[in-house]
Amino acid sequence: MNLDEYRTLIVVATLVLTLAAASPTLGLILRLPTGETFSELWILGPDRMADDYPFNVSSGKTYLVYVGVENHMSRSSYYTVYVKFRNETDPLPNQTSETPSPLEPLFEYGFVIRDGESWEMPLNFSFSNVQSFENATLVKTLTLNDVSFDVEKPASWDSSSSGYFYQIFVELWIYNPAVQQMQYHNRFVSLWLNVTQT
Repeated sequence: MNLDEYRTLIVVATLVLTLAAASPTLGLILRLPTGETFSELWILGPDRMADDYPFNVSSGKTYLVYVGVENHMSRSSYYTVYVKFRNETDPLPNQTSETPSPLEPLFEYGFVIRDGESWEMPLNFSFSNVQSFENATLVKTLTLNDVSFDVEKPASWDSSSSGYFYQIFVELWIYNPAVQQMQYHNRFVSLWLNVTQT
């Protein structure tokens, strides 16, 4: 090897060692692309499994499900889960336009989750003051986690499915630091219920 080849080798080795030594600092400065960021939202049955969901429900009985969220946003995130109640004519969130349902939330959970971790809470619900008419049912009161709400929701008889159908659904909202407010995260899950008077 001649003198120029040794110089080139020494310069390359010096650069490699300098980059290796500086890599922890560069990691703080440079943001390399990460994988897809997303959040998971779910409702589980009373045994914390994806089965045995309440469906045919009666007035005066209490039912249990679990609502959960998992964070894959590559950072800790502040979430709000809104619980809403609808009949067959009330609007759901629109996933195409990424807008939430205009229905008012009845109940909410607010929490922070670190990246890669999850949160889960029970959601107890019951119906009272349910009235039946010729081809309709009226749910007057819905209780969520021991808090009662006057909902006054009618449902018409669905002859194809033989029931009076309602939905409890949850929307996921996340804090957006760029605009400094909570925003709908374009995720919701629902639980269909056939509500009877007794």
